[in-house]
Amino acid sequence: MSSADPRRPSSAGVSAPLALVFATIGFFALAVCGLGAVSFVTDADIIAVPGLGQAPGVVGMLAALALFVLSLWFAVRVQHPSFLGVPTISIATGLAHLAGVWVSVLLVTGDLVLATAVAGDLVLGGPSLVLLIAAAIASWGGIALRRTRARHPRWPWEEHDAE
Repeated sequence: MSSADPRRPSSAGVSAPLALVFATIGFFALAVCGLGAVSFVTDADIIAVPGLGQAPGVVGMLAALALFVLSLWFAVRVQHPSFLGVPTISIATGLAHLAGVWVSVLLVTGDLVLATAVAGDLVLGGPSLVLLIAAAIASWGGIALRRTRARHPRWPWEEHDAE
């Protein structure tokens, strides 16, 4: 176990933009993988309404991704972010997905009941839970990257040449 070197400043952790990029990529990858797994296990489309096309799913995912990035940015931009932002980020991301899908279905069909039924199926069928979990894992990872104070490993004799 190594001790901190008093002659060197402590590590500042990963920069906020880099933590945001890594967490966003992680969220998108986990969300796509999780939604694919739900579709595979249930042997049904995530949005199983004929005639809707891809627009509601794409708009919902873009809304979730945008709100994830925005809310995580507010969490990681401080020097020592708190993990207490993880539940807020994940719930906001899930709600943004639902809102994006709901508005998109409403615009495509003009049917308020159908839009509400599609959003309800997302909640009851598991896709919303997948997005909540993906957002929680990715936001925790982004905040953890920002909080870390890890440094490169050093051998004890590397800095003692001047002695």
